[in-house]
Amino acid sequence: MQNSLLSVILATAATGLLAEAARPCANPAGANFQYLIGDVRYDGPGPSNNGELSTIAVSLQSPTRTPLYECVAMWPEAWAGWYNNGSSPVWADCAPAAAGSGQDEMVSFAVDWRKKKIYVAHVFACSDKPGSEGLAIGANTLNLNCTTATDGSNHCIPKGTKDGSPAFSPIITTLAQTPLNATLRCEAPKPYLSWKLQGWVRSIELHPGVAKPASQSGPSFKLVSIPGGNSMNCTTSEPWKQTNGTSVGTCQSANPGIPAASFSFDFGLGILSISQHSKCTDSLRNDIAGVFYMQDSCQRGVNGDRYQLTCTSGPVWIGTETF
Repeated sequence: MQNSLLSVILATAATGLLAEAARPCANPAGANFQYLIGDVRYDGPGPSNNGELSTIAVSLQSPTRTPLYECVAMWPEAWAGWYNNGSSPVWADCAPAAAGSGQDEMVSFAVDWRKKKIYVAHVFACSDKPGSEGLAIGANTLNLNCTTATDGSNHCIPKGTKDGSPAFSPIITTLAQTPLNATLRCEAPKPYLSWKLQGWVRSIELHPGVAKPASQSGPSFKLVSIPGGNSMNCTTSEPWKQTNGTSVGTCQSANPGIPAASFSFDFGLGILSISQHSKCTDSLRNDIAGVFYMQDSCQRGVNGDRYQLTCTSGPVWIGTETF
């Protein structure tokens, strides 16, 4: 429920602010874009707060310092931004800020906490290619002051300038793919592989006066591959069945030539993990894996003697490896 509360706050801030502007995709001047990193806050629970999650929050601003997106992710402290402390970064959504919206349809970020490095990707309509979308990606190092409290918890904020004012570090993103449904190449140089997730929905049932859910259903959603543009419908194998707080399912395309994908969703962590075997069989390709911290918002209804929450999310971009 911690994830649901956080997502309700973010969803409220984002209501009605989805960007309708576009960016140039074809001309050289449109190859690079810039954000400024504004406020950053990291809170790590430390060893004495077993079971609590680390939280990273980042504000992305325009070059004129207008707040554009608020990015939040949570993970177990030991992961340090990597799924199960492995090789897949945990991506998360950046919601439009209340002060205004940017020029993007979707913005996501990931943080390698050990290296203090932030990765940003954004999808946008092409102003010079009607009907097409572009993907741009970029990274920078976070310059932070961190302190450790007596209980072992960690807290980090940006280092200021000499006069004490905040330092705004830039993130330059570079056009990586346009249009997004271009043919997938199996030869080098390989394109960056990712997905768009759409139509996310799941259900939670609660007894009145009881905070812990009586039951939860696994999610259903649609995945669109980038590049390639192939879509897959994803459903939970047994919607109301959980194993160790996790539900599993598969993603199938109507095209028999598209390999199926599998996914798992951890209810407690709000973590969605996706794996798909690539149709490229040479040594340049391995299985494609993406991990995302889902922040859905829930609406309450009544189902007999229980409350039923229907939880949904707008479209999000799910990355795979870092860049």
